Amino acid sequence: MAREELTRLTGNGSGECNQNDCPNVYRTERGSFVIQGDVTEVFTPPTGEGLVEIPEATLREAFRALGW
Repeated sequence: MAREELTRLTGNGSGECNQNDCPNVYRTERGSFVIQGDVTEVFTPPTGEGLVEIPEATLREAFRALGW
Protein backbone atom coordinates (compact mmCIF):
# COMPACT_ATOMS: atom_id res chain seq x y z
CA MET A 1 0.00 0.00 0.00
CA ALA A 2 1.42 3.38 -0.97
CA ARG A 3 1.33 6.42 1.30
CA GLU A 4 -0.78 8.20 -1.33
CA GLU A 5 -3.55 5.65 -0.74
CA LEU A 6 -3.86 6.61 2.94
CA THR A 7 -5.82 9.43 4.56
CA ARG A 8 -3.51 11.36 6.86
CA LEU A 9 -5.31 12.28 10.09
CA THR A 10 -2.52 14.10 11.91
CA GLY A 11 0.37 16.49 11.31
CA ASN A 12 0.37 19.05 8.56
CA GLY A 13 4.12 19.48 8.25
CA SER A 14 4.24 22.70 10.26
CA GLY A 15 5.84 23.21 13.61
CA GLU A 16 8.77 21.18 14.93
CA CYS A 17 8.90 18.44 12.31
CA ASN A 18 9.05 18.06 8.57
CA GLN A 19 6.24 16.81 6.33
CA ASN A 20 7.03 13.10 6.60
CA ASP A 21 9.01 12.55 9.80
CA CYS A 22 6.49 13.27 12.58
CA PRO A 23 4.49 10.69 14.52
CA ASN A 24 1.30 10.34 12.47
CA VAL A 25 -1.90 8.37 12.19
CA TYR A 26 -3.26 7.38 8.78
CA ARG A 27 -6.54 5.69 7.87
CA THR A 28 -6.75 3.05 5.14
CA GLU A 29 -9.58 2.57 2.64
CA ARG A 30 -10.59 -0.51 4.68
CA GLY A 31 -11.04 1.61 7.83
CA SER A 32 -7.94 0.32 9.61
CA PHE A 33 -5.08 2.53 10.79
CA VAL A 34 -1.39 2.83 9.99
CA ILE A 35 0.72 4.41 12.73
CA GLN A 36 4.04 6.17 12.15
CA GLY A 37 6.22 6.73 15.19
CA ASP A 38 9.51 6.05 16.88
CA VAL A 39 10.42 2.37 16.99
CA THR A 40 10.36 1.03 20.54
CA GLU A 41 11.67 -2.18 22.04
CA VAL A 42 9.61 -2.30 25.24
CA PHE A 43 8.87 -5.96 24.46
CA THR A 44 9.30 -8.32 21.54
CA PRO A 45 6.15 -8.51 19.41
CA PRO A 46 5.10 -11.63 17.50
CA THR A 47 6.69 -12.32 14.13
CA GLY A 48 5.32 -10.00 11.48
CA GLU A 49 4.35 -7.26 13.93
CA GLY A 50 6.17 -4.14 15.08
CA LEU A 51 5.90 -1.60 17.88
CA VAL A 52 5.93 2.18 17.54
CA GLU A 53 5.54 4.86 20.16
CA ILE A 54 3.54 8.00 19.45
CA PRO A 55 2.62 10.92 21.72
CA GLU A 56 -0.85 11.15 23.27
CA ALA A 57 -1.37 14.48 21.50
CA THR A 58 -1.05 12.71 18.13
CA LEU A 59 -3.81 10.25 19.04
CA ARG A 60 -6.03 13.08 20.30
CA GLU A 61 -5.52 14.92 16.99
CA ALA A 62 -6.49 11.77 15.06
CA PHE A 63 -9.62 11.30 17.20
CA ARG A 64 -10.64 14.93 16.55
CA ALA A 65 -10.09 14.46 12.81
CA LEU A 66 -12.44 11.45 12.92
CA GLY A 67 -15.03 13.34 15.02
CA TRP A 68 -14.65 10.96 17.97
